Amino acid sequence: MDFIDILNKRYAAKAMNGKVVPQEKMDRILEAIRLAPTSSGLQPFEVIVVTDQDIKAKIRKIAWNQSPVTDCSHLLVFAAWDHYTADRINHMFDLTNEIRGFKNEGWENYRQQLLSTYPQRDPEVSYEHASRQVYIALMAAMTQATVEGLDSTPMEGFDPKALDEILDLREKGLRSTLLLPVGYRDAEKDWLVDLVKVRKPMEELVTTV
Repeated sequence: MDFIDILNKRYAAKAMNGKVVPQEKMDRILEAIRLAPTSSGLQPFEVIVVTDQDIKAKIRKIAWNQSPVTDCSHLLVFAAWDHYTADRINHMFDLTNEIRGFKNEGWENYRQQLLSTYPQRDPEVSYEHASRQVYIALMAAMTQATVEGLDSTPMEGFDPKALDEILDLREKGLRSTLLLPVGYRDAEKDWLVDLVKVRKPMEELVTTV
């Protein structure tokens, strides 16, 4: 499949059958998330992989009772940084220098630019910026899931504060942003499975100036 074929094939599964996804497939999805681009390369989020059915059940109660939360194989919780701190910024710049094996003057100047601005921002502004990076990684995860022959369902419909409490995210400096159940569709129960994908026509979406 080329990328357009993948996008045409992918849809948000509304029912899943509980079948367990092989770990090697999940590993490739997580690797796609890890390789996704983010602003300044800071990767300002973490992913919590939930397989425990009791925890899934707790999350389903605060996620509009959506069945894929419990009927998926793996529930991915994307949690963005609650704030850009100097330690977090320095860690990523130091990691870059370590892996590349050298320091670059322009890169170090850019580090100082971020350190002089990001940590001073209002925490809510920081979280909103970090949470937008999550959506890029989400696209990578959904696309790779389709490549693996799997289904996924991106979800914003949940109580973030309640989810943060269930997973103790605030204590880790994180705030829940998105859910992504990954698994296999239950075609008999999924009303969306055979419906034609609907998107705006190109002339309504794109303007060339």
